[in-house]
Amino acid sequence: SLVRKEIGDRLEGAHFHDTRGLGLANALAAYEEGVRHFDSSLGGLGGCPFAPGASGNVITEDLVFMFESMGVSTGVDFDALLKARGLLVQAIPEEPVYGHTPLAGLPKGFRASA
Repeated sequence: SLVRKEIGDRLEGAHFHDTRGLGLANALAAYEEGVRHFDSSLGGLGGCPFAPGASGNVITEDLVFMFESMGVSTGVDFDALLKARGLLVQAIPEEPVYGHTPLAGLPKGFRASA
């Protein structure tokens, strides 16, 4: 990629927002370029006060599901992650949380590779 050509092996991690629904696509593209560390946020909370209109960060739950469903072990305990999300929702019920995976549920027979 152009970024890899410019900075070489210094590209160790990536941080994406999901403003236009491309956060997971960007994470996948970065993964394909060798990035293995990603910033993400439980429920997609966050944003940037310096970028008007920037939505929350890539949603941890969806990022983990995407990689695990591709056979990429994340080392994340998905059940514990969903429990943490539930605690977050209880703690700040006035804040919206996002994510497709928690709303749709896991596919029948889904097993994280742990």
